[in-house]
Amino acid sequence: MSEAKTEQATEPEGRAGAEAPSPAPPTTPPAPPASSSGVFWRYWTAATISNGGTAVTALALPLVALTVLHVSAFEAALLAAAGQVSWLLLSLPAGVIAQRVPLRRLQVALDLVRFTALGSLPLAWWLGHLTYAHLLGAALVTGAATVLFDIGNSTFLPAVVPTEQLAARNSLMSGTHAVTDTGGPSIGGLLVQATGPVGTLVVDAGSYFASAVLLRTLPERRPVAPPPGASALRLMREGLRYVLRHPVMAPCMFWATAANFLNAALLALTPLYLVREAGLNSAQLGLVLAMDGVGALAGSAVAVRVTRRLGTARGVIVADLAGGALLLLAPLTTSASDAFWFGLAMAGFSFGSAIGSITTRTYRQTQSPPELLSRVMATVRFVSWGALPLGALTAGLLATLAGTHAALWAVCAAALLPGLYLLAGPVGRNRDLT
Repeated sequence: MSEAKTEQATEPEGRAGAEAPSPAPPTTPPAPPASSSGVFWRYWTAATISNGGTAVTALALPLVALTVLHVSAFEAALLAAAGQVSWLLLSLPAGVIAQRVPLRRLQVALDLVRFTALGSLPLAWWLGHLTYAHLLGAALVTGAATVLFDIGNSTFLPAVVPTEQLAARNSLMSGTHAVTDTGGPSIGGLLVQATGPVGTLVVDAGSYFASAVLLRTLPERRPVAPPPGASALRLMREGLRYVLRHPVMAPCMFWATAANFLNAALLALTPLYLVREAGLNSAQLGLVLAMDGVGALAGSAVAVRVTRRLGTARGVIVADLAGGALLLLAPLTTSASDAFWFGLAMAGFSFGSAIGSITTRTYRQTQSPPELLSRVMATVRFVSWGALPLGALTAGLLATLAGTHAALWAVCAAALLPGLYLLAGPVGRNRDLT
């Protein structure tokens, strides 16, 4: 959904307007070599394999908690938060680490960490020792590795793709991610039916191992080095200050924060509501979750055309408001026979989120000074993705206090607020993000 999983040339007015200090003269990284196309496609293949397995786990992990360990509503929400809390705790340090460690080596190591963490779950189940604490621990470790991996990836792509191709490549990456999000839950539902939710986790563990093997074949990429002797705290502070003082990046970051909060709340409530209240089985749940990917795929396919026609600022706002309005259809689902309302709502919400995510991410990647890029991306992830565990926990509390259906209505009604915030602010007064 939004970069949301909800979230970017020469410097135009946007950078000039930001009053952030630059710690060193801008250092322009070398242009991607002619062979960068082959590097990109290997990178794309590795990401596709990994994302496909992750989409399967998005269905399997909560089903393990709900159907194997029989957890409560709050424990299910806590599990969702455990997988996301590292965005709040590690995003800023991750930006510094990504600027100091060779990117390929970092990515390979983190894929292997995720392979080990998820692979331990089916092993423990087969031995009869799987516990809720183990499930939480695996979610925490996998989430922490994902934070470091994704921050590194956000700086790797601009290093191998020419600036004029970056928007198109971002759209392709988002579109491919949407395809895996579409097929993953459906395949996951069938796998759960055939092997059980724990056995399905083997698929995701294997995908991380395959991704690590493929990433190992890529050339090493080193980001622009930070100033000599600069402390990690100073580097994090500079990235945070730059984004907060930027006239475009700051409001877009706060928009993404609100959207991600709601997205996490929705994802925490979805399996709980559809399985326990609407009575869907695992295959039906997989089909509904796949609609999230369908909407994201559609949004990724038209994002560049929409923003060219409407403008980058107006395109983000219109798409987000339309997606928020469609999300109000989700609570109309009360049984498996009318689950199409939930699927349509998820598709619409993801459609708008994908357009906003691609557009704002491309803006950040092209308008940030090269020596600040990893820290800018980390700052935005820290603030906006840090809202994910808070959204999941809030959904769990609402479901416990008011009931799952009432909590779902509250989340869906609030989905219009992020777009209205952008419309009412300085971004809404311009055609483009400038």
